[in-house]
Amino acid sequence: MNKEKLADLYKEYKLEKEDVFKHQHYLIITRSGIDKIQAIAKIQITYDVVRCEPNFAVFKAIAHKGSTTIETFGSALKGDNYKDGSTNSWYVSEMAEKRAMSRAVLKLTGFYELGVFGEDESESFKK
Repeated sequence: MNKEKLADLYKEYKLEKEDVFKHQHYLIITRSGIDKIQAIAKIQITYDVVRCEPNFAVFKAIAHKGSTTIETFGSALKGDNYKDGSTNSWYVSEMAEKRAMSRAVLKLTGFYELGVFGEDESESFKK
């Protein structure tokens, strides 16, 4: 991980201590941190619902930052515990959307290439 580049991104997107935390092997950006980055970077995101069922959802995010466009996906599977699924929430479509958003924002701003993830990407990434 390039700590200097990461420090530059923290400054550029005005991230504060409460926006980031260390989780085992990864750096994680909180939901509010993702929202902050999206607003500062002026990232526009639209979504296509690929699949939406009571227990499973997949959303495709199409994100634009200036002249750059990326597409990425977020999914959620309802389970009784994290071993059986990726969320224990009944809000699977909302989780899939948040995961797609986090990935799109972090990819467009260079965080992903440094191994930084969004807290919504996995239930195991929660504080």
